[in-house]
Amino acid sequence: MNGITMLGGAIIIFLVAYVTYGSWLAKKWGIDSKNPTPAHVKKGQEDFVPTKSPILLGHHFASIAGAGPIVGPIQAAVFGWIPVFLWIVIGGIFFGGVQDYSSIVVSVKHEGKSLGEIIEHYLGHKCKMLFSIFVWLVLLLVIAAFTDIVASTFTNGAVATASLLFIPLAILFGFFVYRRNAPLAVSSVAGIILLVVCIAIGINFPIHMSKNFWRGFVLLYIFVASVSPVWILLQPRDYLYSFLLYFIIIASAVGILFTNPTITLPAFTGFKNPFNGQTIFPYLFITVACGAISGFHSLVGSGSSSKQLDNEKDAKLVGYGSMLIECCLAIIALIAVGVLFKDGHMPKGNPFVVYASAIAGTFKTLGLSESSMKVAYTVISLSFSAFAITSLDTGARLARVVFQEIFVPKEKEKKESFLTNPYVSTLITVACGGVLCIAGYKNVWPIFGACNQLIAVPCFLAVGVWLAKSGKENRMVIIPMVFMIFATMTSLIMSLGKNISILKAGQGRLETHGIQCLMIVFIFVLAFMLLLEGVKVLLKAHKESLEK
Repeated sequence: MNGITMLGGAIIIFLVAYVTYGSWLAKKWGIDSKNPTPAHVKKGQEDFVPTKSPILLGHHFASIAGAGPIVGPIQAAVFGWIPVFLWIVIGGIFFGGVQDYSSIVVSVKHEGKSLGEIIEHYLGHKCKMLFSIFVWLVLLLVIAAFTDIVASTFTNGAVATASLLFIPLAILFGFFVYRRNAPLAVSSVAGIILLVVCIAIGINFPIHMSKNFWRGFVLLYIFVASVSPVWILLQPRDYLYSFLLYFIIIASAVGILFTNPTITLPAFTGFKNPFNGQTIFPYLFITVACGAISGFHSLVGSGSSSKQLDNEKDAKLVGYGSMLIECCLAIIALIAVGVLFKDGHMPKGNPFVVYASAIAGTFKTLGLSESSMKVAYTVISLSFSAFAITSLDTGARLARVVFQEIFVPKEKEKKESFLTNPYVSTLITVACGGVLCIAGYKNVWPIFGACNQLIAVPCFLAVGVWLAKSGKENRMVIIPMVFMIFATMTSLIMSLGKNISILKAGQGRLETHGIQCLMIVFIFVLAFMLLLEGVKVLLKAHKESLEK
């Protein structure tokens, strides 16, 4: 297999899926461009800002495109390139794309409400509380891990300088576009030019500080970003960052096109991981994560992007389109690890190093000088930082909203507590994430994959109930929901058994494997209770639909 065939074939399949299956979903869900979106109805309220589709596409894509589409496929490649390729394609089209698209649509159809609020509407307050507590804990892990990752990338002085310069650039962009009505095309060109200038300044004037300093800085930054109006910083910054991410994808694709690298990774290595014995089910479907489906995306879609949608028809581009773009990045990451596989061994280094080395290698083949190679490597490293920080501050903002929703009183006449104040809830959320980062989030990080994928289940469930109660077909969400239930629950059970075995053998540490056991049991019980209540409502909705 060669790189051109794999990437070209995937792109063609994704384009066909977007035009056909994406349009079919829009028809089934009653998408109508004449319907006013919450962004217009609630314009002026927090985060409700009618946004042009290119800007919202950039914001949404930058927010969901964390480290997953690069890390996941590279780690899952131990099973061979065929199963990973098939899951990226099938998962992206029928699982991840459907989840991302539907999470925006169901929120838009319900006045821009978050997934938690929609769950409360259809499944009850108890289910909403179970979901919100679970999601908040998962987002704390995101804050802790990504704070550490971003701080690590900032130890590269060039990345730190460029990233700092991006902040005022984004604020200026938002000011001119939203307060001075500057033309989007002109503003975008100017923004891209200044983006390149920031990168050039970063390379020539790097700022070197300790990792702990950058941890503190990042935590302070996400606090400010989480409480600021979305149009001031997050949206314009994500939009400008998206051009950097698009550039990396396009440059990588061009490198593959002109060098046509040979994939030396075996097509299939077996149903068991030859290195650690993990089975292809469920680990393949958990590990690939953002490259095929990620529960985190549904939180972004329902909690942020739905509030900025200018027209219902834009949901297809923003939700379904963004996921398929991310799938293309996942395919490129698979090609990267496939090219560097040598003598029966996976390439050394973390996934970021693997990806950067492979793509930089294609540029070298094209005859780039050493100085140009250095610049290319820096830009790729900067893109990793961009992937991480956009997901980080979006995750922090979503965690703040979820925390507020937990403490909103059930009865509307009751007075809300100070914990629902955005500044207080943000401070508590960011502080908890920071403590977890310093205290050792890695002790529980191994179960993050299953937890992240598990978020997709209540999203599919809520959409499925809405469609059933509306008399619409819902098989497109029920089938992936059932599959993800089995995959995530199986993963949690197997992880629990593994940790117990390690503790019994006296080989593990209580603060690591013991905590993981407690977390798994807690999450499993939460998920089981939520599913039990949700399935009851779903079956009742189906029965009522049939009676009609």
